[in-house]
Amino acid sequence: MSWSVIVQSLPMFQKGFILTLQMSALGILGAIILGLVCSLSQYFKVPVLKRIVGIYIELSRNTPLLIQLFFIYYGLPGLGLKFSAYVCGIIGLVFLGGSYMAEGFTGGFDGIAKSQIESGLALGLSTAQLTRYVIFPQGFALSVPALAANIIFLIKETSIFTVIAIPELTNTALDLIGMYYKTNEYLLVLIIGYAIILIPLSILLTWLERRIRYGAFGH
Repeated sequence: MSWSVIVQSLPMFQKGFILTLQMSALGILGAIILGLVCSLSQYFKVPVLKRIVGIYIELSRNTPLLIQLFFIYYGLPGLGLKFSAYVCGIIGLVFLGGSYMAEGFTGGFDGIAKSQIESGLALGLSTAQLTRYVIFPQGFALSVPALAANIIFLIKETSIFTVIAIPELTNTALDLIGMYYKTNEYLLVLIIGYAIILIPLSILLTWLERRIRYGAFGH
């Protein structure tokens, strides 16, 4: 194990680390928004849109991110839609993550007691008000465990971006290994890099889950 090799590689890994964080944050944010829209359209049984969302969720969840990225990066240019590798990576993460987030939200919304909905309707709340004051707060609290698991899952999926030459953490490690053949050193830095992201985030999400659950249900 050569520590000097590790030290020399840190600037490149730092760039990959920052890029991984940026793309993860944008992809997860987009996935949460898309998932929420899809889940609400299914919950309220919006005509036509519900069927489209169902097809999207099945397609997204049953195809690998690798294939999705290949289609976005290599297939869409044939249809006249060409994006940079960076944008393709984010689109792929949103496309994949949106379906998982939608299922997480749906599980939360379905867990709301019917008496809560009936009470809101009895008070004369409109659909928008019912969603804002009754369905979303309670459904979100119930869906936090699933959303937290999906966030961790999507961050780990960024390692697939190496197939379209995005210089995130995994691609940086593979490039350095290919150039200098210092496998152990670069893999160690790669593991530490992901651990720095995932371990604190996992602890934070677990704490948030408990806080929201206790606040919502008074335990």
